[in-house]
Amino acid sequence: MILSTIVFLPLVGALLVLLAGGRGDRPEREGTVRTLALAVSLVAFAATLFLWWRFNPGDPDFQFVERRTWLPQFGISYHLGVDGISLFLIVLTGFLTPLALLCSWQSVHKSVKLFSFFLLALETAMLGVFVSIDLFLFYIFWDAVLIPMYFLIGIWGYERRIYASIKFILYTMAGSILMLVAIIGLSYAHAPSPSFDLLDLYGVTLAWPMEKWFFLAFTLAFVIKVPLFPFHTWLPDAHVEAPTAGSVILAGVMLKMGTYGLLRFAFPLFPNAAHYFAVYIGILAVIGIVYGALVAMVQPDLKKLVAYSSVSHLGFVVLGLCALNVNGVQGAVYQMLNHGVSTGGLFMIVGMLSDRRHTRLISEFGGLKAVMPRLVACFLLITLASIAVPATNGFIGEFLILMGSYRMFPLLTVFAATGVILSAVYMLWMFQRVNYGEVTNEKNRTLPDLSPREWALMIPTVALCILMGVAPGFFLKPMEQSVIRVVERIQGIHAPAGGGR
Repeated sequence: MILSTIVFLPLVGALLVLLAGGRGDRPEREGTVRTLALAVSLVAFAATLFLWWRFNPGDPDFQFVERRTWLPQFGISYHLGVDGISLFLIVLTGFLTPLALLCSWQSVHKSVKLFSFFLLALETAMLGVFVSIDLFLFYIFWDAVLIPMYFLIGIWGYERRIYASIKFILYTMAGSILMLVAIIGLSYAHAPSPSFDLLDLYGVTLAWPMEKWFFLAFTLAFVIKVPLFPFHTWLPDAHVEAPTAGSVILAGVMLKMGTYGLLRFAFPLFPNAAHYFAVYIGILAVIGIVYGALVAMVQPDLKKLVAYSSVSHLGFVVLGLCALNVNGVQGAVYQMLNHGVSTGGLFMIVGMLSDRRHTRLISEFGGLKAVMPRLVACFLLITLASIAVPATNGFIGEFLILMGSYRMFPLLTVFAATGVILSAVYMLWMFQRVNYGEVTNEKNRTLPDLSPREWALMIPTVALCILMGVAPGFFLKPMEQSVIRVVERIQGIHAPAGGGR
């Protein structure tokens, strides 16, 4: 029952938050609501750490499996499990949720109770995505994620929040509907009776035309969520208009649902199609790497710059998955975690600066190093992690991805490597303009340095960036056997049956 406990504990906490402090949402009750929500999220994080401690890294199969009959006439069951691929995404979700709650402590004052409810409910939906083995159950959690995030952006976002929230939900739902149709079709392809169980469906063999269309339906839903070029246009709007907590969760966890879906479902369920389309998806990934970096370079808004950097960095993750070998896939999974930590940290820092100055324009800053050196020091360390400097987490992930992808796509890898250089250019240029030079705006001279609450945000984030860079084996070892198992499943068939190239 440990997985059910981890998944539904935040939802139970969300319901308790609604009851906290009596009726209404008075300012004097905000502290009670915030403390309760933070306590629930910390307990959930502790539960994910306990799961990691109990996890057997030598077992490539799903562990802590829970299975209950749900709708047997349709082959639907309540089936949960965790392997080395999903383990750290669960821990990452548990790690970032309390940080998201904490970073909104001073900036969110409207309907705090409802805000905390939606954030905890969102945690349950995201955790459910990573532990579901039944595809029907997976789809329920997949779509359930949209509802809390829609309200978080639409109610607590900035000026164009309604536009951004509607664009977010329309884009992601469009792909999801096609995936649902493919899930239903795949379940009926299982003989002699329908099944939505992933382990059963791994053994289904489809004719090439059907496999191709099912693969594309799954993949479209996942690449929109990543988002992969050219399906990325919803992301900058969602990030810019979302509150800081929403941006942290969106970048840190929700985007990983797309790359996780490619690895868990699309590629191993349809291995022929995965091999056939890998090069084309890889090309889109490299375009996204370079395009995202170039567009980030010219952004005047800090938050939009970090948003476009996500498009670029997640292109590396998709490229690693398309390599279809252990190095590339393991690097991609590691980079999912790295991106969640470092980009989540960048959004926290942007939120701190925005709370102080009520602007995110790079031109409004300058000389912050002399005013708040501690914040700038944390800013520097997280920036170095984001641009993959050795001894930081980003370096390990990108190195493994490039090593794996070079074996599959040598030329594409060369173009992808330019994204590493471009990333250093736009991130360091932004850092220089914000933190160095003269203090040109008088409002910057009196800005406070890190508060105790902000130290609580920065210390674990920076520590994890460094730990994952200097001791990667601590994280790579538990996922290794599961990655090997998935790659072997994808490599089981190499050529499309009845056609293809």
